[in-house]
Amino acid sequence: MAQLKITPAAASQIRQVLDERGHGLGLRVSVKPSGCSGYSYVLDFADEAANEDIAFEEHGAKVYVAPDALAMLDGSEVDYVSEGLNRFFRFNNPNVKDQCGCGESFSV
Repeated sequence: MAQLKITPAAASQIRQVLDERGHGLGLRVSVKPSGCSGYSYVLDFADEAANEDIAFEEHGAKVYVAPDALAMLDGSEVDYVSEGLNRFFRFNNPNVKDQCGCGESFSV
């Protein structure tokens, strides 16, 4: 069974943005071929769940993953971090073998 961990900080941010939007079920995460290392994460908000989506729920927030991205994301942790003036979702993904210098893309 695939696993995806949602940190309390990520869950709080997901809930906050959904509250501000006034609708939505959770965060949708997928991957696409991109960048110099192979793949990049794609984030969007899920307003409805597709039949094939795999949902992970923790700390009162849901993350939806398409089946074709599941193998690349299995075992990952979704976090929300602040670094200086920047705030963003960070993926601590044990499947990543290499990533580009800017951190925008990765290979598995």
